[in-house]
This record gives sequence, structure tokens and C-alpha cells, in this order.
Amino acid sequence: MDKLELGAFLRSRRERLRPEDVGLPTGPRRRTPGLRREEVAVLAHISTEYYVRLEQGRAPRPSAEVLAGIAGALRLTDAESDHLHVLAGTAPSRTGLHRRDVRPSILALLGRLPQTAAIVVSAAFEVLAWNDLAAALMEDFARLAPDGRNLARRAFLEPADGGPPLYGLSDVAEFRHHVVMELRSTLARYPSDPAVTGLVTELRDASPDFARLWDRHDVQAPPVLTKTFRHPVVGEVTVDCDALALTDRDQHLVLYSAPPDSPAAEALALLGVLGAEAGDYRR
Repeated sequence: MDKLELGAFLRSRRERLRPEDVGLPTGPRRRTPGLRREEVAVLAHISTEYYVRLEQGRAPRPSAEVLAGIAGALRLTDAESDHLHVLAGTAPSRTGLHRRDVRPSILALLGRLPQTAAIVVSAAFEVLAWNDLAAALMEDFARLAPDGRNLARRAFLEPADGGPPLYGLSDVAEFRHHVVMELRSTLARYPSDPAVTGLVTELRDASPDFARLWDRHDVQAPPVLTKTFRHPVVGEVTVDCDALALTDRDQHLVLYSAPPDSPAAEALALLGVLGAEAGDYRR
């Protein structure tokens, strides 16, 4: 049970709600945003004293029934409710290291996708594997050290090579928000993994934008359906984006594809001919 993180998460979810969101009268002007602690306690059918101790990180582990009541009172989504259980220690938690070895069948699949750019990303946003078209669309990951292949670092820190922050993506702000939400869930699953804890600490210290988003305690990202790359050779390429969960290793297979005969499909075909050298965003 991570008492401090649990308390911070509960406060963040309480402060985003208005009385009318949960069927309560607005009443006189409030000095602080969100619901009052006693209002959450009433809605969750628990004592105010116990809920206050939960937010302060002083309470013993709550039962699954209490957590269900709190999740309902705070109008948590399924993803937020799952995160609440992980923080409270009432859900299975991975206490080891997140996996970086990619399943051989997935590696073989990458090579059989000539018209689709594909990468495999770890739970900590490290690009673990890629095909030739992904190298042409994004960059030649083979030339980078593992730390340089991390998309979270690429999104929030200035690239050492002087290139744009994230391959000219048109939705950098949305991607950054997505990264923070996913990393928060990853940290809850791997609280003792130095690669995960170190990455979060590094980004919080080096990026005010990351720190601001981190303090929001959001844990559910909206689905990303398309992405637009501003490529130095072929210009704007808008592709479908599908992230498939590889649950056995807690990784994602990310696919960038385009409808047949579309301008994006023609651009991908050209990149397939040009190869990895085309993915140089320093031009």
C-alpha cells in the first residue's frame, strides 16, 4: 500500500468534482475547489475521520468494499478504480522489473509488415524493436543508446541531436499527457523498478511541463486514432495509429498504417524505398 500516493490521488479526484456532479446542492461559496471530505465520506458510506486519514496517508489498508464505495463517490472511471486498488495494495502488483525482451514471434511479425511502420514499446516508453519503415518514418533507433530510444524523454526533454521534440508530431501536447498518465500506472505496477522510478524522477526534475501534468494524478488516456508526422523528406503524413497490448510482457505493439491509395500510403511507400536514412529530423 502506497499511503502517500493513495492520499494524493484521492485528493486530486475529490477536488475535480462539483457538488452538482454527485447530486448535492451547491450551497454557499466554497473556499476550496471540489467536494468536501465529509461529503465524500457520506457518499462512500464511511466515517469522515477514516476518509480524512486516508487522504493524509495515516489510515490502515482499506477493504475492497470501502474502495468500491470511494470509487463510486468520486465517480472514478474503470481505469481510475483499478489504479486506486493498485495503490491500496488490494490488486495484484508487479514488484519486479518491467520486461524489455520482445517475444520472438512479435519480432518476426515486424518484418512481415512492409506497408506498416511498427514499433514495440515497453511499459516505460522505451522503443524495444522496430521495422525498417518505422526507422524511415521516425528515426534509425539502431544508432541510439537505449536511453535515447525512450519516447518519454523524447517528448519532454530537448533532444541532444538538435532535432524537433518528437518527430514533428502535430499532437505533442496530447502525447505528453498520454505519457504521464501511462507512466503513473507503470509506477504503481513497478514501484521498485529503478528504471521506472529513475525515469519519473528525471522527468519531474528536468521538465516543468511533466511535473505539472504529473501532479494532476490522471490515469486514463483517451484513445489515439490518428497521428500526423511532419517528415523532413515527404512532408506531412497522417496515419492511423493502433496500439495493441502485449499483456504477457506488459508491452505495446504500435502500428502506423494508411488506407490503400491514399497520400499517406504513397508517402509510406516512398519512405520504404528511401530507408532509415530518410528519418533524420535534424534537416
